[in-house]
Formats: sequence, C-alpha cells, structure tokens
Amino acid sequence: MKKFAVIGLGRFGASVAKTLSEKGQEVIAVDKNEEFVHDVMDVVTKAVCLDATDEKSMKAIGIQNVDVAICGIGMNIEASILVTLLLQEMGVPTIICKAVTEFHKKVLKKIGAHKVVLPERDMGIRVANSLLTRDANVLEHIELPGDASILEILPSADFIGKTLREIDLRAQYGVNIIAIKKIKKDMETGEILESQAININPLAEDIVSSDDVLIVFGEKNKIDKLKNKG
Repeated sequence: MKKFAVIGLGRFGASVAKTLSEKGQEVIAVDKNEEFVHDVMDVVTKAVCLDATDEKSMKAIGIQNVDVAICGIGMNIEASILVTLLLQEMGVPTIICKAVTEFHKKVLKKIGAHKVVLPERDMGIRVANSLLTRDANVLEHIELPGDASILEILPSADFIGKTLREIDLRAQYGVNIIAIKKIKKDMETGEILESQAININPLAEDIVSSDDVLIVFGEKNKIDKLKNKG
C-alpha cells in the first residue's frame, strides 16, 4: 500500500482522494477550507484543515513521509507554486500537480513537479472527440503524447461471436486490442451501468461478446479510421 497526500480538495482533488481511498490506499487530504475537509473526512485516512504553504504544519502531519503527493490547487497559482516547491524541498518522491494553463504547467515542471495535468483541457478534448465521431459505439477516445491514441469501443455486430484472431484489427486498421472490459447493461435501454472486470492480456482465441468493450491502442490516424469506420 502506498501513502498519498492530496492537497487542495476542490472537485479534482476530492475526486482523486476519494478514489484512492476507495481503492484501499492510505490518503492524507489537506485543504484550508473546513467544508472541503469535512466532505472527505469519512472516506480518507486523515483529513486536515491547514494552510498547505506552511512548512511546519505540513511536516507535523507527515507529508514528508508520503510516496506520492497530488497538488490539486488550481486557480490560486501562487499557492500551487509554493506548495509544489515545498513538496520538492521535503523530498516527496513523486509530485503530481494540477495546472490551469500551459504556462502554469511549464512553471510547475520547472520547479520540480514530476507530472502535471490540465483536467479541464483534457476533458474538453475528450468531449470534442466524442462529438466528432460518427460511430455511436465509441465510448472514449484518449489522445496520448506523441502520435498515439487509446479508443474504448463497443464491438460492432460483425465482431460479436468472433475471436480476436478472426477480427484481426491489426491487419485491417494497424491497431492492437490491448484489453477487453466486461460491462453490465440495462436490459431495456442498453445503457451501460457499470464495468465488471477487465482482461489486460487478451488472447487471439478469446471470443468477443456483446457485453465487451474493446480497448484499442494505435497511431492517431489509424485509430481515427477505426473510430469512423461506420
């Protein structure tokens, strides 16, 4: 089990803290807003109301001992930078930060953040990709750094009942099925209710069923051809 600290409990930080806790991880959640702290205190290992730019207070709750610190402070750029510097000086092995602009991201990387995310931008890209696809079977399209993408897609009728070898997306589109996720659907509406299991090592003889989601990896232009095949 890893030890995590989540600093800044707005929508992004609270979501990260709750998800990590639900996955059985040890989480220290920090914010100077009492209401935000109260919202997660029954879920995380420890929830503390304090000013995260105060080094003494941060050391008193053991932030220097965590394996990963996530700084979810966004709009207060000065506080975001100060907290990132403090985490770096405290020797936290992995520092992940939220940024609100590309310039903010660049600054955080310069001062020691190991990874910086722009959640609003990334979500906007995902929504735009979902709107532009012509295939209703596409659930998710994630563009990765460089020339690669991951696609989550429901199998079309001509895939169901066939093996991965028979479908052979690599030969048809130059992409690879890297995992298969089992889902539960509403019997009346067909709406996806939940994911039940994931096979991260699919074999050529695995048979595709109607309750599968295919997770496909490949170059962006080839993923686009598959996404818009309908």
